[in-house]
Amino acid sequence: MAMRNMLSSTSTPFTLTPCTKPLPLHPSSISSSNFKTLAPINLTTTHHHRRRTTVIIAKSKSPDSADGPDRLISAVCYFYPFFDGIQYGKYVINQFSFLQTLIQPLVPAIRVFKSFPLNGFLVFLTLYFVVVRNNNFSRYVRFNTMQAIVLDVLLIFPDLLERSFNPRDGIGLDLLMSLDSTVFLFMLVCLIYGSSSCFLGQLPRLPIVAEAADRQVM
Repeated sequence: MAMRNMLSSTSTPFTLTPCTKPLPLHPSSISSSNFKTLAPINLTTTHHHRRRTTVIIAKSKSPDSADGPDRLISAVCYFYPFFDGIQYGKYVINQFSFLQTLIQPLVPAIRVFKSFPLNGFLVFLTLYFVVVRNNNFSRYVRFNTMQAIVLDVLLIFPDLLERSFNPRDGIGLDLLMSLDSTVFLFMLVCLIYGSSSCFLGQLPRLPIVAEAADRQVM
């Protein structure tokens, strides 16, 4: 009974009262130390542009290549030793009619070339000093011109042999006819091969004379 009275006398009612004090929301009341400073995030996109490099390769003109005028000049030069050595064909031309037909279109030019005794020498000087020694011409032209000049120079040997050894009949005459015919046919083959190769843009290298021409043309 006493215990009940004591509990009843000391107990007080327990009530929950809401907190009506407003929270401080002013910006100044928020300390910046409460937040960690975040580093700015770089959102810039880096574009890697691949540079396109165009490589231009300049192809130099080959020393042994030729255009139209070079081919024409080189082909014409091979007529010079042929015209100068046409007299060596006096035997073989009379024996074969097809050679007469082949030579017939060249007869007017041959007559002009043979009309003056110094024409051959003047042509030699012109070709050597104006063409071969002139670096304004391509090596193609100078090489072919030099081959034609060397061919003409080689005609000195059969000419000297014919002047020193001039048989009238017998085996000596047969040997002379064979020598002259060989020289003429060699000149004819050089003319056909050299001129046709030049017209086709190829570089003819004639036997005997090609190496000599190489030494003269740098």
